[in-house]
Amino acid sequence: MLKIWGTLIKDNRIIKDEVSMSETEESYQENLKTCITELCYKFDVATPYWLKSNINEYNRRHKTSFDENNFIEEIYFDKFVIEELKPNEK
Repeated sequence: MLKIWGTLIKDNRIIKDEVSMSETEESYQENLKTCITELCYKFDVATPYWLKSNINEYNRRHKTSFDENNFIEEIYFDKFVIEELKPNEK
């Protein structure tokens, strides 16, 4: 089971947050992709592109943030942050 907390941040304030969970028997990457796709749908934003810095940060900290450099379309927020939650969190 994978739980991802997603937040949209504008002017250093959380404007939206949601938790997405994936319990499929797929690989970790597929579960992560499912959670991010669900969060993007809930936030009504495009799916961000992962840059090398995002991959490195997520692998180290199980958390990363996406900004205007990760989206093709214009965004109405400053950052989209995702963080893996442990089973007993949130």
